[in-house]
Amino acid sequence: MARRPRTAEAAHLADLIRSQIPPMHRAGWPFVGAGLAVAALGYKHRWVRTTGLVAAAANAAFFRNPTRVPPARPGAVVAPADGEICLIEMAPPPVELGLSDEPRLRVSIFLSILDAHVQRAPIGGQVVAAVHQPGRFLSADLPEASEANERNSIVIHTPDGAEVIAVQIAGLVARRIVCDVAAGDHVGLGDTYGLIRFGSRLDTYLPAGTQLQVALGQRAVGGETILAEIRP
Repeated sequence: MARRPRTAEAAHLADLIRSQIPPMHRAGWPFVGAGLAVAALGYKHRWVRTTGLVAAAANAAFFRNPTRVPPARPGAVVAPADGEICLIEMAPPPVELGLSDEPRLRVSIFLSILDAHVQRAPIGGQVVAAVHQPGRFLSADLPEASEANERNSIVIHTPDGAEVIAVQIAGLVARRIVCDVAAGDHVGLGDTYGLIRFGSRLDTYLPAGTQLQVALGQRAVGGETILAEIRP
């Protein structure tokens, strides 16, 4: 059997590594770079070098942005983040959006420090509003965090006219919310649109008539787990 050229072997190895190690959100590069810089500057001192490399690896893992395959089911609303379903209740949408205060079905996902912290569009459509609201930094698993904590809300209208709201909520450790979309942008189902640094929560507000597909305590996979189905 002919031996595979070395360049082909190298390319195969690179593809294998890329398939096993998820890409990283660009917001993580400064943190990974800082760790590598510490390791490089302190290369003569083992503990400094080790500390820098460990910090770089930890940040690379935290800011990971794994590839996800959204479901093809019509009307599916997917989880906007990895984590545990911590609350399912009826609640009015955030007041800063200026929408009706009629309660809607709200599904909350709590992200631990070990979860991937990128956020994904729960539905495909047009972003009609993106609003940041300053607030407190209570533990994100508390029910009152939805109203009290700092947050960023986006409202998405589907081509069929359904309205879904996704809210990024800061927590005790999470002090920085990144939202990469604005009013007028279009997002696809499961597209990455933002990130919260170091522990947080995501609330999804669903339209009337939505059929819930998850339960309390269930683990959700962002961009893949179906939270609910919007019925015509």
